[in-house]
Amino acid sequence: MSDFRLWHYDGVSAVRREVLLQSHMTGFHLQEADSGWTGAPVDWADLTVIGAEKGRSAFGHRAMPGWRMGFAGQAPAEIAAHLPRVERYGRWIDRFGFWPAAGVFTVIAALVVWGAAEAPAVIAPLIPQSWENRMGDAMVGDFGGRFCHTQAGDAALRALVAQVDPKGEARDVAIANIPLVNAVTLPGGRIILFDGLVQQAGSPDEVAGILGHELGHVRHRDTVAGLVRQLGLSVVLGGFGGSSGGYLNSVLALSYGRDAEAAADGVAIEQMRQAAISPARTADFFTRMGGKGEATREGQAMTWLSSHPLSSERRKRFAAAIEPGARYRPALDAAQWRALRASCAADPDVAKAWGRDF
Repeated sequence: MSDFRLWHYDGVSAVRREVLLQSHMTGFHLQEADSGWTGAPVDWADLTVIGAEKGRSAFGHRAMPGWRMGFAGQAPAEIAAHLPRVERYGRWIDRFGFWPAAGVFTVIAALVVWGAAEAPAVIAPLIPQSWENRMGDAMVGDFGGRFCHTQAGDAALRALVAQVDPKGEARDVAIANIPLVNAVTLPGGRIILFDGLVQQAGSPDEVAGILGHELGHVRHRDTVAGLVRQLGLSVVLGGFGGSSGGYLNSVLALSYGRDAEAAADGVAIEQMRQAAISPARTADFFTRMGGKGEATREGQAMTWLSSHPLSSERRKRFAAAIEPGARYRPALDAAQWRALRASCAADPDVAKAWGRDF
C-alpha cells in the first residue's frame, strides 16, 4: 500500500500534493514523501464521493470544505473496501441494478394505478349506509324547493316506481323542476328525475328504463364509490363541511365507467322484464339521443348522456332484450302519463326552473 500514490488538496492551500496513504484502524492519513508533510487523520466514514468517471475517482471530506483526494486507475482491494460507493442512480437502484429496479418500480406503479381504480368499489360497500344517507340528504337540500308535487303527478310517479322498484331499494324518487335532460342518483338511494328528461321522453316506458338504470346505481352503490374515487374517502367519512353543493356538482359530473354502466343497464332490463314493460322504448330513447352510431347535435347536448356515454351497443342491448310474443303493457296509462308530465307545470308552489347554477 505504501507505493500507492494519490493526489491531494488540503482545502487550506492551493498546493496539489502527490501523497501516500497510510492506513490505520478506522481511517488513514496522507503523507508527502518529498517534503515530509503529513495530513490530519481522516476516518473512512467521513469520505464522500465527488466524482468517478473513466477510471478517475475523487473524494471529499464531510467536515473539511475544499479537502480533496483522488487517484487514477483501480484502487487496491484493501483501500477500495473502505471507499464510499459511487451511486449512479441512487442507493437502492445501484444495489439491485437499473433494469431490475425499473421493473420493480413499474410493477409498483401499475399496482398503484390499479388500486386507485378498483379500491373505491371495494371500499364503498364498507361505508355505513347511515353515513351515505346523510350525505344524500344534505345534497337534496341544495335543490331549494324545486321538487314538483301534485296529487295526480305524485300518484303517477308512485305507480311507476312501484313497477320498476317493487322492493323499494330507492329511498326516494322525485321530479325536480329543472329543464335539463338528466337524471341523477344521489348517495343514500335518492333518485331525481329532471323535468327536462320527462318532457323529452316519448313515453312512460322510456322513463321506466332510465329509472331502472338509476336503480342499478343505487343497488350497486356506484355513486358513493364514484365520490370516493373522485373526491377521496375523507369526503364520505369526514362530513361535508358546508360544501354539499360542490359535492352535488361532483355527483352530476360522475362517470361510473363502462362496467358500472353496463351493470346498471342490466338492472334496468331485468326490472322492466319483471314488470312486463317493453325495453323497446328505451332503445328508441338511445336512438334519438344519438345511439345509432354518430351522435346527433341534439344528442351531444343531452346532459344525461354526457355522464352516461352514448353507445350504439347500449341501444342494441335494450332492443335485443325485447322478448318475441311477450305481453307487454305501458308503464303508465295515458292519464297517468299526462299527470306525470304536468307535475312541474301544475305545481303552483314549486320554485322556478333553473339550469346549471348548482
